[in-house]
Amino acid sequence: MMVEWDLLPRNRWELFHKQYKGGLQQSWAYGQALQSMGVRVHRAALLDAQGQPLGLAQFMVRRFMGYLSLASCTRGPVWREGVAPGERAAAYRALKKTIPTRPLRVTLASPDAPLDDAMAQETRGLWRVMTGYSTVLLDLRRPLEELRAGLDGKWRNRLAKAEAEAAFPVRVEPSLPECQRLLDRESQQRAQKKFLGLPTDFVTRYIEAAPSREAGFAVSYAQDRKDTVAAMLFLVHGSGATYHVGWASEAGRKANTHNVLLWRGIEYLRRIGVQTLDLGGVNSRDLPGITRFKLGTGGQVATLAGTYF
Repeated sequence: MMVEWDLLPRNRWELFHKQYKGGLQQSWAYGQALQSMGVRVHRAALLDAQGQPLGLAQFMVRRFMGYLSLASCTRGPVWREGVAPGERAAAYRALKKTIPTRPLRVTLASPDAPLDDAMAQETRGLWRVMTGYSTVLLDLRRPLEELRAGLDGKWRNRLAKAEAEAAFPVRVEPSLPECQRLLDRESQQRAQKKFLGLPTDFVTRYIEAAPSREAGFAVSYAQDRKDTVAAMLFLVHGSGATYHVGWASEAGRKANTHNVLLWRGIEYLRRIGVQTLDLGGVNSRDLPGITRFKLGTGGQVATLAGTYF
């Protein structure tokens, strides 16, 4: 297996990423957005003997103390189907050896797969330094009727009640003004609740880096006249989409608007060809309400293997 750094053109990267259902953090636009914010990014193509990609790995690199580099591949590499665990293990060694950073470095990978026997073979010789992240994945290739039937009973009842009352009209579209309003609310939420995340400016950079607005994001939002009472932001990446942030006013929460926003978002994302919706992390201890909401969609909990050095 050969490794080429920073040579694969964007169109080939995006085609492979879409075909093999890469996550948000391995999308070209994600890396480009971080580059525009001063983060160093390196992209590796893992090639077979004919020069065709077996896998892709996008690393974000940060420097500490002026001489130590930390290179991290999150939710990657993205693999072609049929690449054996032994080949993948060899690829990790080659990536660590050849990544174009200073010799004094730490190279981390967080595979986008569960901790099973195949992963144990794939990561043989690596140290697991962090436990896995859990998320909820919703398969949007299923018919809408099947998706709705798969909703938790209480979740579905709240949705039906909110739809019947129709307190606030809902729209889903790649609206930059609504996106900015939501990001402003998100900044306020973070300040009030004292929690951190990707800078809200990242979203703007991501949208700018996307192939088009529709291929980059969608906002599901509800309005009372011209006032937005609740909104959700989805970042689109190839054949997938990831729920990024959401907000609701007191009136929006009382009307169960988030149930309608997510359901309308699912309908919209299916129409534009998205196959998998990643609803993001679940944590029943620290965030029980959000976790119940995500699990109520009927999606599958995926606990990833962890981070390896």
